[in-house]
Amino acid sequence: MVFLTPLFLVGLLAALIPVAIHLIRREKPPKLMFSTIRFLKKTSKKLVLFQHLQQIALLLLRSAVIALLVLAFARPLINQSVARLVDADPQSAVILLDVSMSMRYGDHFERARDEALDIIDSLSGGDEVALISFSDSAQLVRELDADIEAVRDLIEDIEEPGFGTTRYYPNLRLADQLLETSRYDNRAVYLISDFQDTGMRSADEAWKLAPGVALTNIDVGTAESSNLVLTDVRSPEQLLEDAAEQQILARVRTTGSLYMDRGEVSLSINGQMVDRVTVDLGDRSEEVVAFTSNFDSEGTYVGEVRVSGDEFADDNSYFFTVDVLPKIRVLLVNGEASDNWFDDEGHWFGLAVGGPATSPFELQHIESTELSAAALRQSDVAVLLNVGDLNNSQAQAITDYVAEGGSLLLAPGDRVEAELFNRQFADITPAQLQNQGQLGREDYLVIADYDRRHPILRPLEGDWTARFEGHWSLLPVADADVLMQFDNTEAALVERAFGEGRVMLFASSLDLEWNNLALQGLYLPFVHETLRHLVQTEVRQRAYQVGDNIQLVSADESAQISATDSAGQDLQLNNNALMAVARPGIYTASINDAASRYAVNILPEEADFTRVAAATVYDAVINPDTSPIQSREVRTAQLIEELERPQRVWWYILALVMLLLLAEALIANRTYR
Repeated sequence: MVFLTPLFLVGLLAALIPVAIHLIRREKPPKLMFSTIRFLKKTSKKLVLFQHLQQIALLLLRSAVIALLVLAFARPLINQSVARLVDADPQSAVILLDVSMSMRYGDHFERARDEALDIIDSLSGGDEVALISFSDSAQLVRELDADIEAVRDLIEDIEEPGFGTTRYYPNLRLADQLLETSRYDNRAVYLISDFQDTGMRSADEAWKLAPGVALTNIDVGTAESSNLVLTDVRSPEQLLEDAAEQQILARVRTTGSLYMDRGEVSLSINGQMVDRVTVDLGDRSEEVVAFTSNFDSEGTYVGEVRVSGDEFADDNSYFFTVDVLPKIRVLLVNGEASDNWFDDEGHWFGLAVGGPATSPFELQHIESTELSAAALRQSDVAVLLNVGDLNNSQAQAITDYVAEGGSLLLAPGDRVEAELFNRQFADITPAQLQNQGQLGREDYLVIADYDRRHPILRPLEGDWTARFEGHWSLLPVADADVLMQFDNTEAALVERAFGEGRVMLFASSLDLEWNNLALQGLYLPFVHETLRHLVQTEVRQRAYQVGDNIQLVSADESAQISATDSAGQDLQLNNNALMAVARPGIYTASINDAASRYAVNILPEEADFTRVAAATVYDAVINPDTSPIQSREVRTAQLIEELERPQRVWWYILALVMLLLLAEALIANRTYR
């Protein structure tokens, strides 16, 4: 026998009430002193015994009535209904637990975890359950398993949400895929989230849950929120030593449902406060704050812009790094020096590079006879302008210089002999010189095509209107890259890597002898970008967002690579030296003891607490072929009614109670009190 409402069985204790009353009301007969009892009528002992039996029967009847009423309310069943009730409709469930950054607001996550545990409590021993904790992708996946307690332990072990953004669709897809292998037809997905509107930005209107999969949305968000966030900070990534005062711009935005009109923004460099200002948003939703700072000496600077004054601190900081590099040392070898500036081969190049004190370059002029290995070692890049009289030892010194990591820019002119040039620079030149092309005054070449993705040419988006009346026809070597071409399809600028260094060859002069390039507005940026590219590798990405993977590259395969996160904890790198970033802050990577720092910031969209209705998510993903599935409580109540209908044991118990009440009344009226 089983009871459908076993809690009523506690009422059996009430059967003791008649016994207690009987014991309390039992009185001892009083003793009276009589002078004689010979005139009293004798009472039969049988009559006294009968009255005692009547009282005991009355006591038992009253206790039985109470006990039977309790049993009737407990609703007993007398068959194999236990197994049918427990395993009547087993369920395959997937719990989707949101652990994105927005769940760090207030008590969102604590409420979400409690809701997940309540779902676990509602499952029975025959059910199976899976767990997916997610943000933009699944962070933790436990496939369908009947070990419900193991899933409970996983939920309890999640200490706090991460800093990822919210994406519903990819994780709902994963839950749907897990349910494809479910053992039961009763399949359900429980989505526990604060239902942030950004989670629907990757919505796929054509995708739906599989037919028959029920979706229950549990909203743990708050209707009201207040938040200030730094949506963007503009700062220099790389500077040269002695650069002028730099400006740093920060964009502050209010993103909560409650408008905030004031806040405080501060700038820190290397942990030292530089400036703090109060931002007044007024009736605007965002404001741009400007800071100024000096980056004088060489090294890497770590900056942090921080906003305060709201209730959510996890998105209040924006990190950045600034690399200050030494000035580039340029060795200009002038093959046609002249006291007349107009005829001097290096005049225009010197004007473009030498410039004021704020120039990123340190320029040294020498003539070809002064060129030596020692002079080369003191420079970052060597520029040979129309140099055609080098001896073999000087040419070998240049070759060794490039092989050891030096950079070389060649601009041959009319004083260069093709045969000598090709022989002396055979190992390092990007192209062989063929012959000089001299055009008439009314004829000229122009730059017709160039590689717009190359670091030199990517910033130079203007029209190349320079006219070239003289140039060298070039035959690029196999491993060289042609970066620019004339309109006759011949190469104008060719690049080649050799050893640890790099060589670039320009097919014309860099003065006014063969072209008017020096008079064009693109001349100065072209020269600057070329020298920067030759000396410095392309500026590496140093600012990342949570969820990115940072590729740590080293030319030395045996290099020792290590990394630490923003909390100073060591990171495990995979075989490809990828550093995964999961929280905002400054990450440090070390390659053979050479440290590099990387700024990692949150995704600003995750700090936008605009909400979407849970019903909207339901309508967007539920399959129209899925019939509404009643809750387990409703299904259980229906099953109880079905099992109870053919038995109705409690009816018979109540009928017996009525008979016992009649018997109790009859005996009570005849019992001596």
